[in-house]
Amino acid sequence: MNQPGVPAGHNRTAGDRKVTMYRNGSIYTAADPFATAMVVDGDTVAWVGSEQAATSIADSSMEIIDLRGALLAPGFVDSHAHLTETGLALSGVDLATVRSAKELLDAVATAGGNGTIVGHGWDETAWNDSSLPTIEELDRAGAGRQVYLSRIDVHSALVSSSLAAAAGLKGVDGFSGGAQVVRAAHTAARMTVRQFPEAVRRGLQERALKEAASHGYVALAEMSAPHICGPDDLRLATSWNDLGGSPEVLPYWGELASSAEHAGNILGGLGTKVLGLAGDLNVDGSLGSRTAALLDDYADAPGNRGSLYLSVDDAARHLAATSQLGVQAGFHVIGDAGLAAVLEALDVAAAEVGEQRIRAAGHRLEHVEMADQSAIDKLAKYSITVSVQPGFDAAWGAPGGLYEQRLGGRSKAMNPFASFYASGVPIAFGSDSPVTPLRPWTSVRACLEHSNPEQRISARAAFLGHTRAGWRAAKYRNPLMGQLVPGAPASFAVWEVEELMVQVADSRVQSWSTDPRARTPLLPALDTGSDPRCLQTVREGQELFAHESLRV
Repeated sequence: MNQPGVPAGHNRTAGDRKVTMYRNGSIYTAADPFATAMVVDGDTVAWVGSEQAATSIADSSMEIIDLRGALLAPGFVDSHAHLTETGLALSGVDLATVRSAKELLDAVATAGGNGTIVGHGWDETAWNDSSLPTIEELDRAGAGRQVYLSRIDVHSALVSSSLAAAAGLKGVDGFSGGAQVVRAAHTAARMTVRQFPEAVRRGLQERALKEAASHGYVALAEMSAPHICGPDDLRLATSWNDLGGSPEVLPYWGELASSAEHAGNILGGLGTKVLGLAGDLNVDGSLGSRTAALLDDYADAPGNRGSLYLSVDDAARHLAATSQLGVQAGFHVIGDAGLAAVLEALDVAAAEVGEQRIRAAGHRLEHVEMADQSAIDKLAKYSITVSVQPGFDAAWGAPGGLYEQRLGGRSKAMNPFASFYASGVPIAFGSDSPVTPLRPWTSVRACLEHSNPEQRISARAAFLGHTRAGWRAAKYRNPLMGQLVPGAPASFAVWEVEELMVQVADSRVQSWSTDPRARTPLLPALDTGSDPRCLQTVREGQELFAHESLRV
């Protein structure tokens, strides 16, 4: 809806502005829960209301889009994603469906092209025989080409001997001479593979952004870090915001600061603005790769309690430094020992700079899969936002799944969404793409179908956590983002739905009631066997994606 190259919401003139009316649908808005029509004036929601009123104000200067019963709702925000990694997963060898080492090797052997073979998504916990291929078998399958195959969690990978040599893995922590690499060895292998020309990197990010737009996302929090792709990757990711035409990138940089001066120097040296020194600044690793830091041994690996990458003092200095600058800090933390270290660090930092400064900075933590009530209470005390991934529970929370394999009985307490909400911990949802796909309604459904019934939340809470909460987690400058009310930015998606309904409220949190008498907007029925189909995605008045059937 903007002129090409003009970012949404910038440098508009009266002549540029376009007025569009959407009618004959269902508008998800707090302004009128029974609204069927909406007018967008340029980059702003100008009006919402009834079909009868729409008839009276429609005129020939407007583009009229007949929704034909479709749902128009605030666009989704992914609170944790990786653009380049997502593009790689979409363009590389898809290993999500392989169910044995043989199938994995066959996929490598049949990979086309030349150069390094890159694949993603294998998960040996879903195989009947979890044995991984040897490095010699991987060499034969790759016919001498370098091979890098990331595990589904992207915290370990299988590599060929040629890649191990190119990355200088001999003697590096996490490389034992076999195919699987973890910790520092995995970082070295990944960074070797990711020395892309800028044109290739741009193509990968563009593919990821197009994928997101086609599924109703208007923004993604890019969690860059030195061990993932480097500052050049971050600068390219933020440059998409200047071009327009794609979901907004909410950039974070996960680099450790030891003082306020050091933090300022990091921020000043990036060559682009970021929202915080947060995201994938890893306190620990992942459960799947057995690198998440646990207080007790892994159930399937006695003697192994994972890896703690940062000390309490490291984390405390980082929190104090960023709090002094009023900048968001944050960490990737999954295991209970990792979380315990962060919570202790919060206490140390608060003793140094004051609890109020800690709270005011709006720090965030990513994942936080293992949190008991005492930990949740401390997160609430310090106003820590938790960015979580419902797709993790959907993928690994079932009886006999990865969580139970790795943790035994402890798996029942994983991902305590309802407990976070009930205790007042701010929560936002994301995919950690490419770990789980950019499928927002699948993620919403995962909240409703949590493997632990006590941790299920209402559809309305799940939807808000995937939309408005994502903007709040990023401390976004416009408080109206994520709402469709007059004066708010016109950032939304249109969905073809099988059925709209009032979702049953979670019985433990009555404030989320979706009783019609509470005048709560309708949401799609998510028990129909298929997700709603995205017909259009709009960011601040600019169309990012349109299905061919939208204007038929």
